[in-house]
Amino acid sequence: MSGLLVATRLFSKARIFFFGLLLIYTPAAAQSAAYKVLLEGLYDKDFPTVTADQIADLANYQILDTREKKEFEVSHLPNAIRVGYDSFDLSATDGLDKGKPVLVYCTVGARSQDIGRRLQAAGFTRVYNLYGGIIQWSNSGKTLEAGGMPTDKVHTYSKTWGIWLEQGEKVY
Repeated sequence: MSGLLVATRLFSKARIFFFGLLLIYTPAAAQSAAYKVLLEGLYDKDFPTVTADQIADLANYQILDTREKKEFEVSHLPNAIRVGYDSFDLSATDGLDKGKPVLVYCTVGARSQDIGRRLQAAGFTRVYNLYGGIIQWSNSGKTLEAGGMPTDKVHTYSKTWGIWLEQGEKVY
């Protein structure tokens, strides 16, 4: 790995850490601005994202949850298929249409972007990362479900990531 790439990644991680600390000392109103900066450090500029507000109908997407089983069981987007991250296997997408839009998501969008890249490499042509992940989905007041029933619970991966959840019940 080149020195420039290593330095860029270290800078991004330091920026994420800094804004996490900044959040502790700033009012809730500043939280969304700090969250945006955090996400900018996580996302590749060339990978397409879509916001919760831009999605009028989830039926237009094949929805893939890239979180692990315990996270998915707490809540997920309606009609999502769990493909996991650590356990991801491309065969989980065998029944999907490679030409139809695919919406990938995780807690904040880092893992889902990685899985999205794998889907693109496998020939999926319209892959979108849910901007802000399930946390931003919930913060936008969008529906979550568990066991076929609506829920307000959100698995935030950890208490550190849980600071970004403004609307919903945090589960770790």
